[in-house]
Amino acid sequence: MNAVVLITTPTRNEAEGLTERLLKQRLAACVNLLPLTSHYWWKDKIEKTEETLMIVKTQPRLINKIVKLVQKHHTYKIPEIIALPIIQGNPKYLEWINETVKPGGKKNV
Repeated sequence: MNAVVLITTPTRNEAEGLTERLLKQRLAACVNLLPLTSHYWWKDKIEKTEETLMIVKTQPRLINKIVKLVQKHHTYKIPEIIALPIIQGNPKYLEWINETVKPGGKKNV
C-alpha cells in the first residue's frame, strides 16, 4: 500500500526545503508543490492565508518519520500533516513509489 501526505507551509521556500529533506532521506518518492489560499479558525477568529501545499507520495511505514522531520523544520507551531491511503492507481506508478522510498532505491523512473 502507498500513501499521500498533505502538508501546508507558509512559503514556497519552506516547502522547497522540506521537499529536499524528504527526497534526500528517501521518505518520499515525489512531492508536488501547489499554491493555495487557506481559510481556517485560529485563536477564535477566521483567518485567510496564502500557503504552499505539499503533496507527498510515500508509504505508510514512513509517515511517522515524515511527521517528525516536518515538525522539526516547520515554522508553524501546529503544522498541517495529514496522511491518506492511496487505494488504487496506475500499478506501475505505485510500484515506482515503493521502489523509490527503499534505501538505495531507484534513481530514475
